[in-house]
Amino acid sequence: MIFLHIICLNLMKLIIYNMEEEYVSLFDYLGKPAGEKLGLEVATAAGKAGEPTKRKMVTNAKYTGPVNMFRREFLTEYFNQQKR
Repeated sequence: MIFLHIICLNLMKLIIYNMEEEYVSLFDYLGKPAGEKLGLEVATAAGKAGEPTKRKMVTNAKYTGPVNMFRREFLTEYFNQQKR
């Protein structure tokens, strides 16, 4: 019975983890620096759409400072619309 309880708890954790949205930076999504202009365009579109964003601090050889993070699903939809 305890073994079954542990399996159920682990399954619930897995379901909750998969329900959480994945937030990524434009750099992580595109695999290259997006640049200030594109970053502003995406942030503006997210704001108009009421899209939630997060921020993280990064430090590397070329940039130190805050970076916006967007839901991966939002970025996919945004860039698919830009291709049209």
